[in-house]
Amino acid sequence: MKQVEERYISLLTDFGFKRIFGSAPNKDLLICFLNSLFNGRQVVKDVKYLNPEHVGDVYTDRKAIFDVYCEGENGEKFIVEMQNAYQTYFKDRALFYSTFPIREQAPKGNEWDFKLNHIYTIALLNFNMNEEAFNKEEIRHHVQLCDTATHKIFYDKLEFIYVEIAKFNKTLDELETLYDKWLYALKNLYKLTQRPKALCDKVFDRLFEEAEIAKFTPQEQREYEASKMAYRDIKNSIDTAKREGKEEGLAEGMEKGLAEGMEKGLAQGMSQRSLEIARTMLAKGMDVATVMEITGLSASQPETTALVSGGKIRVESHSITVSCARETVDTKSTKQKSIVLNNRKKIVLYVISCYENYTLLYI
Repeated sequence: MKQVEERYISLLTDFGFKRIFGSAPNKDLLICFLNSLFNGRQVVKDVKYLNPEHVGDVYTDRKAIFDVYCEGENGEKFIVEMQNAYQTYFKDRALFYSTFPIREQAPKGNEWDFKLNHIYTIALLNFNMNEEAFNKEEIRHHVQLCDTATHKIFYDKLEFIYVEIAKFNKTLDELETLYDKWLYALKNLYKLTQRPKALCDKVFDRLFEEAEIAKFTPQEQREYEASKMAYRDIKNSIDTAKREGKEEGLAEGMEKGLAEGMEKGLAQGMSQRSLEIARTMLAKGMDVATVMEITGLSASQPETTALVSGGKIRVESHSITVSCARETVDTKSTKQKSIVLNNRKKIVLYVISCYENYTLLYI
């Protein structure tokens, strides 16, 4: 089967994401996306791209490289990251990244009152974060420092916004807001063979123009292919790990189930043998307490079915039914009961009870 060539780049790749959102000629696209994300709570009018590569104050400090790093007209800083794979300490990484735009605001050698400009860390996640603190039904999660008792915002100039684009499943016909359309483009642009009517807003003119692979230079095409290969390697590694994890879990489950089944069967066999011994001992006239002590039977035994000559005795809750005699004994108040079977043979039932479980011993 002939493979259909992509017409537009994938914004999930490093190359595609930075081409659309990380270059000055396309800053209108970034501004539009940010405003759709903030939905009026913050209005971004202009941005200035900053150096995305940061090092600490000394050469031994850890380096941080952002996908997109820019500054708003009021000095606010925006870190925008596309993350395709889950990391154990991803929250720690996001917090670590936010320290760079904090520290760089301190003037060197001058007096400073420690006033900071707003910092936004925006993480676009191509996976489910499975964060306990998040509402699992939501895609966008807004995190700020707050008082745990009053839930009021304690510090409003440090914000983390996590967007789980992997959860976004709206179709073209279901897109309502500009934010919906951007999430759809982020996740599905590379699948499109032509521009859909749902993405006919003027702002997307630039998106489709910049995303068309046929317009790339040979160098850009090579860079995109390399980026796409890296993205596929990441996704394949994740899929393989998930598949191996499921297979390992299934094998462990089967092994555990078999062991539990054997253990349960053995326990039932031992319990049945104890009942047979108890019958013999009671038939020889030994008292019930002694029989229980020797056999290890107790009131904690599960409900038991025992056979008697001419019928079956079944222990259920607080009653005993002798099927051939069709007689029920209330064990709440009865410890011993004589029952006449259909063959006119009288037997005596001894009931040892405790709580809601009963073990039946009889002669």
